[in-house]
Amino acid sequence: MGYTKEDVLRIVKENDVKFIRLWFTDIFGQVKSFAITDSQLEDALENGIGFDGSSITGYQDIEESDMVAMPDPATFALLPWRPREKAVGRMICDILHPGGKPYEGDPRYVLKKALERAKKMGFDHFYVGPELEYFYLKSEKDPQILDKGSYFDLTTLDVASNLRRDTILALEEMGIRVEYSHHEVGYSQHEIDMRYDDALKMADNVITYRIVVKEIAQQNGVYATFMPKPIFGINGSGMHTHQSLFRGNVNAFFSPDDKYHLSDIAKHYIAGLLKHAKEICVIFAQWVNSYKRLIPGYEAPVYIAWSQRNRSALIRVPFYHPGKEKATRIEFRSPDPACNPYLTFAAMLHAGLEGIEKKYELPDPIDKNLYELSEKERKEMGIESLPDSLGHAIAIAEDSELVKKILGPHIFPRYIELKKMEWEEYRIQVTEYEIKKYLPIL
Repeated sequence: MGYTKEDVLRIVKENDVKFIRLWFTDIFGQVKSFAITDSQLEDALENGIGFDGSSITGYQDIEESDMVAMPDPATFALLPWRPREKAVGRMICDILHPGGKPYEGDPRYVLKKALERAKKMGFDHFYVGPELEYFYLKSEKDPQILDKGSYFDLTTLDVASNLRRDTILALEEMGIRVEYSHHEVGYSQHEIDMRYDDALKMADNVITYRIVVKEIAQQNGVYATFMPKPIFGINGSGMHTHQSLFRGNVNAFFSPDDKYHLSDIAKHYIAGLLKHAKEICVIFAQWVNSYKRLIPGYEAPVYIAWSQRNRSALIRVPFYHPGKEKATRIEFRSPDPACNPYLTFAAMLHAGLEGIEKKYELPDPIDKNLYELSEKERKEMGIESLPDSLGHAIAIAEDSELVKKILGPHIFPRYIELKKMEWEEYRIQVTEYEIKKYLPIL
């Protein structure tokens, strides 16, 4: 909403706001929060609030743990699910060193640096429109589905219509514009689509969206999860991300003369995403469970190709409609909604900018259903796949100069180390599947 410090102080006074929650994320995008009272607000807006960074995943070592959370007044919003009397507000913070220098381990700063690179290359806006899918389940301890509805159902099967309605009203109260909502393909799976926005604001919106969806679900006695693949045998949840670059009000991706209505910039950008998709996979699909979603046949694209109409491809270019030049965009279909949006948007942007800067050649589109091709046919066509496990993704990212550039020298080694620990923890588990399959015969 673009509030200033003075606006925040005025709104807090006018709305009887007693508590202000300060939000930021760890390197995996999990929201961290602490609250201050209205009496501390003015000082917090001027000087920030100190905290111990050694307790935040991926942040400082204990011997250099003093950090400062500096609230961004532009992100102020009232929390609609909290009481109106002695209301609660929230602001998203930038993390600083005690002297005021930006903290290199802050995911929000990583995205800001990516946007600075785009700015230096002449792009004023990096617009993104993510589509976050999620499931409503009976409870965290009893993960039973609530309905057996399917895509776009408008029947009594879609028992979550009121949940989506309440969630949209809450999002809009917080200044987040919503375009539409619907039941998704999977049983008890849903989607609420936010209107596209500048990447930094949208990353803030994504972490807010996930909190709002969960809060409204909890208020109604159910559980919402953004886990990429919570239920075996049906579609997982994705975060298809539409994106475009603008110079002022001009869409740098549009060309009236090209058969696909894509500019050279757009083609180089797509080529950059395709070339570096395997390297950045550990960022946009960061959990062990992410790779249970990234398998052929469940609408999750794993094959590195692009197309206009083919949803089995990693990148889809929506068809151009005359007079809608500003809507020209590309859709990157492999991220999942449990990613860190700051790092994911930064990774996609850097990959695309690499393509523009180095003028990568865009391969021909693939309009065949990639799931129906044999492995031999895909190999003959030169179509590669995303990593098939977190361990595989880590190994590729560890050798990537681009990922080092994206994450920076502070986050990169911590991120890789923590992901290796997660993979090792998972790798040594003996699963129920193994007990059922092997114990009776071995």
